Amino acid sequence: MQTPPARPPANPIASRSLFIFSLFYGGMVCVAGVLGVKQVALGPLAVEAGIFAFLLLVVMASAIAELHGRATADALVRWGFLPLIASALLIQLVLALPTDPGMYPPAVDAFPIVVGQGARMMVAGLISYGLSQTLNVLIFDRLRGSGAGRFVWLRGMVASVVSQILDTLLFITISFYGEREIIGLMTGQMMTKIVLSVVLVPPLITAFVAVGRKLDAPRP
Repeated sequence: MQTPPARPPANPIASRSLFIFSLFYGGMVCVAGVLGVKQVALGPLAVEAGIFAFLLLVVMASAIAELHGRATADALVRWGFLPLIASALLIQLVLALPTDPGMYPPAVDAFPIVVGQGARMMVAGLISYGLSQTLNVLIFDRLRGSGAGRFVWLRGMVASVVSQILDTLLFITISFYGEREIIGLMTGQMMTKIVLSVVLVPPLITAFVAVGRKLDAPRP
């Protein structure tokens, strides 16, 4: 009687930080568009609320570039299109399905407003996401030079500021050019995103890199 082959040993997760951050990244990709429906006022500044999720995407991509290299971070950005496109398709499916007559009446009209986007804005979101996130990783990695682990907060801030400028230019131009005046809108959004990048990115990326190193540290 032939002995069945032994089961291979279970493979532990090679990198806890990469696994956990990738899950978090996929969630933030999906929720950024939903949060962007609301405009928030931060003192004299005004910006769509999706910027908070997008800044977390920027921070996580930079943190993974620091911990696992640029190639891994670039792959994360590319795979981020998968949940982004899947969520957009599911939203369109749900919008096309008939509404339950017993649904809470105010939500019937509110739901399409909250989750619905025109095709032009969807294309703008895909293009601006891919190019700005790729640029963020590129700048962060190039600023690294030979000083691994040094000035993480500064590199993350600079990369975020530049990538946020590109994101704003692309998204607003593609979404609204020819339909409304875009210079004022673009300038206001850009300045707000720069301020938030300067204030929020340094502590966030410092924390993410520290947590990632702790997660990947050998355990007794």
